Amino acid sequence: MKENRLRELYVEQLRDLYSAETQLVKALPKMAEAATSEELRTGFEQHLSQTHEHVRRLETIFENLSEKPTGEKCKGMEGLIKEGSEVIENEEFDGELKDAALIAAAQRVEHYEIAGYGTVRTFANLLEDGEALELLEQTLDEEKDTDHKLTEIAEGVNLEAQGGQEDVDAEETSPARRNKATTQKKTAA
Repeated sequence: MKENRLRELYVEQLRDLYSAETQLVKALPKMAEAATSEELRTGFEQHLSQTHEHVRRLETIFENLSEKPTGEKCKGMEGLIKEGSEVIENEEFDGELKDAALIAAAQRVEHYEIAGYGTVRTFANLLEDGEALELLEQTLDEEKDTDHKLTEIAEGVNLEAQGGQEDVDAEETSPARRNKATTQKKTAA
């Protein structure tokens, strides 16, 4: 009986993720269009392609469970997308500052998705849904990778948004890049 209740929760959470991903499919093109950094725009476009694949994977899981993917609208993603839309519409943000704000909004979305996919992956494991487990782990890894890429883009964009810092060497200001440069220097020696 408890397994059936966990399965119901699992399906409910999968439906929430499906709603979140379908909302994101509509929002990402707007974020890409608003980005001024070519690297950020390309990142949003690549994530849109991934998001379409995430939707397809979820549809496969629902088909295997003999369930429908539709349910209530994911209010969490709805709120995150609304915040992202406010960034796009904010005329006080321009150039690199808008890009920095877009990255902040996008990383909130990624963290929300990472939490959601981590949860359903655990449920799939407990319910011994091996095929879904594999698909969910793949998506979770991609969400984490996207978050990491956004962090890398943010390192440059945030410096530019700060203004007057273009001439500062990024390796000297970014702890991650400074550590990488130190490692490279030690390896070369």
